[in-house]
Amino acid sequence: MKKIKKPWPTKKAMEQVYKKKFWGRGASDFYSGEGSHLPELVQPYLKKVISFLVSFEKKLVVCDLGCGDFNVGKELVPFAQKYYAIDIAKNLIEFNRKKFHFENLEFHCLDIAEDELPRGDCAIVRQVLQHLSNVEIQKIVQKLKGFKYVVLTEHLPQDDFIANVDIISGQGIRIKKKSGVDLLKAPFYLKVKAWKEVVSIDLGEQKGVVVTTLYTF
Repeated sequence: MKKIKKPWPTKKAMEQVYKKKFWGRGASDFYSGEGSHLPELVQPYLKKVISFLVSFEKKLVVCDLGCGDFNVGKELVPFAQKYYAIDIAKNLIEFNRKKFHFENLEFHCLDIAEDELPRGDCAIVRQVLQHLSNVEIQKIVQKLKGFKYVVLTEHLPQDDFIANVDIISGQGIRIKKKSGVDLLKAPFYLKVKAWKEVVSIDLGEQKGVVVTTLYTF
């Protein structure tokens, strides 16, 4: 697959997130935050996504776009024909390659906004777009159209909000601006055959909700 070698600001920012442990500290040197580790967030998500993956007679080829520390992804690998785990942070991918080993698993260090992605049936994008600028999201949206299914998870405000307020890519998300990513609205206007919300987890105390949506193209 073709890869653009130009260093991108987002890549440096995300490698710094892990190096400086901006998302906290876990049992290993790399930690993707509570969203990837708290059972009350992870288990309902896994239950629904695994149920979706096993509903097919032939296993799907899955591309995990922004796989993080792979605490969640490792539970999904057995239910895929092939599992491509992709992240922009080189130090993270190198660590994951040493830690996780499955015959059907491949790790790739790629910028999902700029680089060519592996081909697959289903893209999993779990709390990734919320960290990116609208320019980068727009580029990713064009690539999502190449999959038949997209399982998208985003941290959103609890009440009505103005979607897609722009931010600078990095560790922060739009919640601070009382906004969240909605690919069906401006400026993205993603066209899909069908969509349905499969998991919604209320974080309480006005902290927002973590919503997982299944898009079919």
